[in-house]
Amino acid sequence: MKVTSIQPTPNPNAFKFLVDRPLAKPGQSLAYSKPEQARSDVLAQGMFAIPGIETLFFCDNFVTASMTPQADWRAVAEQVTRLLESHVPGDVQPPPPDHGDHDEHDDNPLAKLPKGGDPVMLAKINALLDDRVRPALAGDGGGLQVMGLDGKTLFIRYQGACGSCPSSTSGTLMAIQNLLQAEVDEELVVTMS
Repeated sequence: MKVTSIQPTPNPNAFKFLVDRPLAKPGQSLAYSKPEQARSDVLAQGMFAIPGIETLFFCDNFVTASMTPQADWRAVAEQVTRLLESHVPGDVQPPPPDHGDHDEHDDNPLAKLPKGGDPVMLAKINALLDDRVRPALAGDGGGLQVMGLDGKTLFIRYQGACGSCPSSTSGTLMAIQNLLQAEVDEELVVTMS
């Protein structure tokens, strides 16, 4: 595997490492907010062993590493690059089925729906997010997971670079809410879970 590019993200504490091979199945993402969540993922375990790494987000052909503000950015980038380039594809194991902090997608379309709320509305929301929001977030090294719907309140969780980015909690959240109000239901409120 070869690292083709290391890109900054809008989050000053996250970098996106693009590689020449897939790190996740198409349409699937894996988000780890702590090392214990990555027990079955050899690559993620290795990355969490690098001092300064806080969270990891794997999607298609990139991984976004969020780092502590005190991290030595160059040292972390060098170590992540070495680890990725020495990685043997196939080392990534799927998380256990009961692992709740992953955006798990399988062949069953119902498995993509979050818990709680109107399944028809959730499917419409996810389709719109898949089409218009998630690609833009992935471009910046992040992602979005729908956690559930309670009445007209949609609960989301940002992943990757978006998880701790200051603009995610204000501008991006409002833009998502405005889009969903215009295209799904004018009474929808979007909040972070």
